Amino acid sequence: MSDAAPAWQPSREQLGFVRKFGEKVLNGEAGLFVGAGVSRQAGFVDWKGLLRDTADELDLDIDKEHDLLALAQFQVNARGGRGDFNQQLLDAFLRDARPTAVHDILPRLPIETVWTTNYEQLLEDAYRAAGRHVEVKLTIENLAQARRGRDVTIYKMHGCVTQAHHAVLTKQDYEDYDATRRLFTDSLKGDFIEKTLLFLGFSFTDPNVERILAKVRGQLGQNQRTHYWITRRPAATCPNGERSQADLAYDLRKAELQSRDLLRYGIQTIWVDEYHQIPDLLRALEAYVTRRGVFISGAAHDPAPLGQERLSDLSQQLGAEIIRKGFNLVSGFGVGIAEQSILGAFRAVYESEHIEPSERVSIRPFPGSTPESKRKGVFRRHREDLIARVGAVVVIAGNKLDGNGGSVISGGVEEEVRIALELRKPVIPVGVSGHVAEAIWNRAINDPEKYLPGLDGAAELQCLGDPGATNEDIVNSVMELIRRSEKVSTARVTTR
Repeated sequence: MSDAAPAWQPSREQLGFVRKFGEKVLNGEAGLFVGAGVSRQAGFVDWKGLLRDTADELDLDIDKEHDLLALAQFQVNARGGRGDFNQQLLDAFLRDARPTAVHDILPRLPIETVWTTNYEQLLEDAYRAAGRHVEVKLTIENLAQARRGRDVTIYKMHGCVTQAHHAVLTKQDYEDYDATRRLFTDSLKGDFIEKTLLFLGFSFTDPNVERILAKVRGQLGQNQRTHYWITRRPAATCPNGERSQADLAYDLRKAELQSRDLLRYGIQTIWVDEYHQIPDLLRALEAYVTRRGVFISGAAHDPAPLGQERLSDLSQQLGAEIIRKGFNLVSGFGVGIAEQSILGAFRAVYESEHIEPSERVSIRPFPGSTPESKRKGVFRRHREDLIARVGAVVVIAGNKLDGNGGSVISGGVEEEVRIALELRKPVIPVGVSGHVAEAIWNRAINDPEKYLPGLDGAAELQCLGDPGATNEDIVNSVMELIRRSEKVSTARVTTR
C-alpha cells in the first residue's frame, strides 16, 4: 500500500475559474498581478522580514506592528534619509534565488500584461528564461517607450532593486505616488477596466491598489469586470506548530469577510487548501488554454519516401484541417513542412468569414541571426516556448542537409519530440513520411502510452505507418488523435 498523498482534484469553484479565466486568456483579455507572496516562496523576505531589524533599532516589536509603511517611514525619519534603507533593499533582494513552480508556469501562459509590486527580478528572469521577449516598465519615462518585438510587458509599479533610490518604500512614497507615478496609476486603472486580472501572492493591503480599486468601482458601479484572487485558506498549523481552535476560527471568519468585501470590486476569491495547490491550479489553467493548439514538427530537405508533391499536399491538407476543425496551428517555420502547412492553414482561414488569422495561426520563426555560441541554448528555449503553447505535437519527416549535399536526421526535430515528452504533450508521428517521424512511429507502436497518453489510438497509429494509406487517411487519423488529445486534456481539468 502506498503512503503517497492522493492526487489533487480541483473543486467545482476552481474548475469554473479555469474555464472562465482560460477563455479570457484565449481572447487576449487577461492580465496578471503578482505580489510578494510568490517571491516569498522563493526564499525572499516579505515586508515584515525586511523591516525586522528596523523595528529592533526603533525599540518596537515587528509582530505587533500592522502599519509597516509607517515603520519604514520612522526609520527614514530617524536616519535623516533613506540611503541605509536603499542598501537594505539591495542586500535583501539583489541576490540569486531559485524560481518557484509558479515562476516556471506563468511564462507559459499566453498573457501579455503583468503587474507586480515586487522589487526583485525573479519574475522578469523567469519570462526571459522561457524565451519570452520582455519589456519592463520601471519609470514614467519607460511608459512612453515601446520595445519592438515584445510579447509581454511587466509593470513594476513600486520600482526595482536595480534602482533602489526610486523604489516605493515609505509612507511618504505612497503619499506622493500620484504626483510622481500618476501614469502607473492610470495604466493600472485602465487594465482593471479593460482586462480580467488574476492576483497571485497578493494580500490586498497595498494602499495604491486599494485606491485604484475604489476609483474603478466608483466609476463603473455594478458594471465591473470579474477579476480573480487565488489564495490559501487559513490553516490549522503554522511554522510554530498547531494553532488554537479560537485563533483558527477567528482567521477563517476574517478571511471570509475579506473575500465578501472584495466582491465590491469585482474580485472573486478562489480558495486553495495548501500552497502547493496553486501551481496545480495554474497547470490546469495552462492545459485548458493550450489544449486546442497544434505544433507541427518537421523539416524535409529530402522529400523521400513520399516525394515532394505528395509531402507538400499532405502538409497543406493537415494545416487546413487543423483550422477547419477548430484547432490552432503553431509553427516554427521548419523547412519543407511548415510553409506548406501554413499555406493550408491560411487557405482554410480565408475560406471562412468568421476566423481571425492572428488568433488561429501563430508563426514564430527561429532567430536565425543568433551567434553560433548561443544558438543551442536560444533554440532550445524557443522550442520549449512553442511546444508549451500547444496541446499536441505532430511529427512529419525530419531531415536536413549534411555537409556533402545529402540528408541526415534532423536533431532539431528530435529535440522537439524530447521537449514534447518532457512537457507531457502527445506526440503524433506520421511514420510513412520517413526519417525522424518513422523512428518515433516505431517507438510509439511499442509504447503507445508514452507517446499518446490516454488516447487509445492504436488503429490511427497503424494508419500513420501504413505505406498504402492515402493522404486523406493520414490526415483523418492525425485529426482524430488531436481531437482525442483535446478531449483528454479538457477532462483532466473539468472532472473530479
